[in-house]
Amino acid sequence: MKHGTTLFLKIAVICIGIPILALCIFLVPEIGKYAVVLYPELPFLKFLVMTLFYASAIPFYFALYQAFKLLCYIDKNNAFSELSVGALKRIKYCAIIISSLYVAGMPLFYLIAERDDAPGVIIIGMILIFASLVIAVFAAVLQRLLQDAIDIKSENDLTV
Repeated sequence: MKHGTTLFLKIAVICIGIPILALCIFLVPEIGKYAVVLYPELPFLKFLVMTLFYASAIPFYFALYQAFKLLCYIDKNNAFSELSVGALKRIKYCAIIISSLYVAGMPLFYLIAERDDAPGVIIIGMILIFASLVIAVFAAVLQRLLQDAIDIKSENDLTV
């Protein structure tokens, strides 16, 4: 694969991470404050909301790092290696963790949607859950295909 294509993808991975970092810095504290405005009798709600979003940012950035490493493996012609399979496996686990965090946080989305009378908040939570699950399934399929290709390649190397 040409280095220009992987360079473009590496830049895309970095560009995906920058807006999420901005959201974590600027928007997440505001959402936490808004949750306290909606429920002044539950001041700890701010910390629950912020914990949910920040806890999901950690596996997100780890998955981005793994995607970046996967692109580096492709640059070095190591795409069909156990290193690539491991990176896809870790991306899958990160997506499952993110999805699980948002499933656990759905009551928070429900509380905010209930008080704010905005059912779209629940839909946003569901989109985050299902998007993470789609990424996990896609990574699992790629992991399986790559492992099968590595197995076939090693069998061919042994027979020749």
